[in-house]
Amino acid sequence: MNRLYVCSRCLRSLKRKTRHFATQASPDLYDVAVIGGGPAGLSLLTALRTSKATSNLRLALIESRDLKQARQWRLPPDQYSNRASSLTPASRRFLEKCGTWSQIDHSRLRSYQKMQVWDGLSDSGRISFNSTTTEEAVAYMVENSNLTKALASQLELLKPISMFDNTMVENIQLGPPPDPSLSALNLSSYPHVALSSKHTIAARLLVGADGVNGPVRTFAGIPTRGWDYDRHGVVATLKLSPHKPGSDHATAYQRFLPSGPIALLPLPNGHATLVWTTTLEQAARLKSLSSGDFLAMVNAAFRLSVIDIDFMFTQTSGQLDEFQWRASVHPISDIETSGSIPQPVVSIQPGSIASFPLRLRQAATYTSDRIALIGDAAHTIHPLAGQGLNMGLSDSQALAGVIGNAIEHGADIGNELQCLDRFNNEVWMKNNRMLGIVDKLHWLYNARNPFIVGARSLGLRAVDSLNPLKGFFMRQASGS
Repeated sequence: MNRLYVCSRCLRSLKRKTRHFATQASPDLYDVAVIGGGPAGLSLLTALRTSKATSNLRLALIESRDLKQARQWRLPPDQYSNRASSLTPASRRFLEKCGTWSQIDHSRLRSYQKMQVWDGLSDSGRISFNSTTTEEAVAYMVENSNLTKALASQLELLKPISMFDNTMVENIQLGPPPDPSLSALNLSSYPHVALSSKHTIAARLLVGADGVNGPVRTFAGIPTRGWDYDRHGVVATLKLSPHKPGSDHATAYQRFLPSGPIALLPLPNGHATLVWTTTLEQAARLKSLSSGDFLAMVNAAFRLSVIDIDFMFTQTSGQLDEFQWRASVHPISDIETSGSIPQPVVSIQPGSIASFPLRLRQAATYTSDRIALIGDAAHTIHPLAGQGLNMGLSDSQALAGVIGNAIEHGADIGNELQCLDRFNNEVWMKNNRMLGIVDKLHWLYNARNPFIVGARSLGLRAVDSLNPLKGFFMRQASGS
């Protein structure tokens, strides 16, 4: 049984443990207020504005950053952000539907048609995906800031919403008991959000798109389940050498090492983004190295044996010389031109190396009365399958659809039974399955037991030889 499963009876029993009431006042009243201006929150608002059923709702966005800067984000053509994501075909279709796909700077976007995945302890265990399997691009690499800019720009073109950017949430409380002398409208069940700008807003539906430790989930009293992986994800923007016959820059590569997977994902103009999951000690070592030694470690991680890589991590410096010597002893020219590994990386974009801790979290429920959680506020996932951003966009699409359905049927969009339960039922278990699958892959590929290594390599080869089965797995990963 999946360790993240929570029975429906337990979900129903979740209640806000403490209820504080806002002071008697006349707040600005909104149909939907979203806290968090990342891709999940912005895509929800964009979807609501572009749907006929919800286009006239009164909407508000609360965001601590300056969204004007987000709309004006720009980097030189030869520089790329170190935070980039793989958008699935399903995410692309959602963005097209709400008019955002055309707003993305496509000169900075790279689709890829192929993906090579293999086991670092048994290089014979390999699976290859390509566009003939999925009938469209495997995925589209886009910088997170490029996507945020496109969403914010598209939202600005639509019917205006109330923007509270550069604004912090000071507290969230329930509305005061009704006072007939002030208003006939009973706002006692509505969340009231006090802002650093001295505004107070009330919402029929308050959406938390505010990250792992955001105030919305805290206010709702919704617990999370999960664990830390004791791993960090090291990211960097790299430049690849010019491609040679049999190889190209439009393929994604991922090799599973015992400490975690290393992935090199294509960006335009011969660039690539690195996501290397490894231990805290190895992450610290990588960040301490010179540019030449860091590049040597990346090239070694795709070419040398695990024993060689582990030894190079014990060195405080000199990895470049060590890699060149080991590569000469174990010639790799054949695989260099086969397309089964990436082209050598030749330079690092200055200042692009960073790391972040990896964890799994799943909120016990995504909804409470007049509350919904989306994106990282609802779940966080290991990056090995590149599903985090796509899950957030899928949340937004589902919630926008549920709100639209409620409007069309005259239901209260903030009521759990009339509206929000449908959203929770649609996405919670689907996300829970994805979290469980990715978690099990992490632990499976951490194992060095030879029997487990042999079994997983055999499984990869079996899937690779069966195109229908391979197509099924790709459709699941792509959200199709």
